[in-house]
Amino acid sequence: MASRSRIAIIGVGNMGEAVLSGLVKAGRAPADIVAGVRRSERGEELASRYGVGTATADEAAASADILVLGVKPYDVVALLASLELRPGQLVVSLAAGITTRAMEAAVPDGVAVVRTMPNTPSLIGEGMTVVAAGASASEEDLEDAVALVRAIGEVAVVPESHVDAAAAISGSGPAYVFYVAEALVEAGVHLGLPRATSTQLVNQTLAGSSLLLRETGEHPAVLREQVTSPGGTTAAALRVLESAAVRAAFLDATRANRERSQELGSA
Repeated sequence: MASRSRIAIIGVGNMGEAVLSGLVKAGRAPADIVAGVRRSERGEELASRYGVGTATADEAAASADILVLGVKPYDVVALLASLELRPGQLVVSLAAGITTRAMEAAVPDGVAVVRTMPNTPSLIGEGMTVVAAGASASEEDLEDAVALVRAIGEVAVVPESHVDAAAAISGSGPAYVFYVAEALVEAGVHLGLPRATSTQLVNQTLAGSSLLLRETGEHPAVLREQVTSPGGTTAAALRVLESAAVRAAFLDATRANRERSQELGSA
C-alpha cells in the first residue's frame, strides 16, 4: 500500500475508532492517518489517544488516498455526494446494508468502492471483517482494502450478494455472544454465586472455549460432545436449551438481521 499511504477515517464512532485503534496498534504510522470529525473536542480526544491528525470531513477526504467511512448507513450516500473526490482514491465503507452500487452512483468515475463489515473485536486486533469489491474496484483496490482491514483481524472476501448474510453472523455476532454472557452471569447469580465470581467464570469460559474452537479446528458439535456425558449434568442442561428452541431462535435472529440490512440498503 505504499502508493496509498494516507488514510482518512470519517465517522469515528465505535466502529470507526475500532479501525483507527487497530491500525495504530498494527503499526500504521499515526502521521498517515487523519480522523474526519465534526466536533473539535472529539478531534482533541482522538489526537491525544492515538496521535493522529484531525480535520473536517472535507479536509480529510481531500488529503486521503484511502477514505474509510464509519458514518451511519443512512448518511453514507449523501456524504459521498458532498465530498470532492478524485480519480484514484479508494472508498472503504464500514456501513451495514449500503451497496457498492449505491455508493458508486455518488462518486466520480475513477473512484473505487469496496464494502466491508468489521466487528467490534477489531478494537483489540481480533476482528472478523467481511469484504466485497464494487464493480469499479480493481484487484489492486481489493488488495489494498484487505490489507487495511487485516490490521484489525481476520478477513473473508465474499461476493457482495453474501455480505448481508455474513454480516449477520460476524458483524452482529459479538452482540449475540455478549447477550449469552450476560444471561450466564445472571444465571450464576440466581444460583447463589457472587456477581464477581459468576462474571469471572463466564468471561474465562467463553474466552477459553473460543480459543479451543479456533485452535483445534474441530467442528463445534465435536467439542460440545466432549463436554457432554450421557445422562450427565451437561446433557440435562442442553435438553432444556433444545426444548426452548434456542438453536431455532439464532436462525430467526440472523435472518431478521439480514433482512434489516437489506432494508437499509434499499431505503
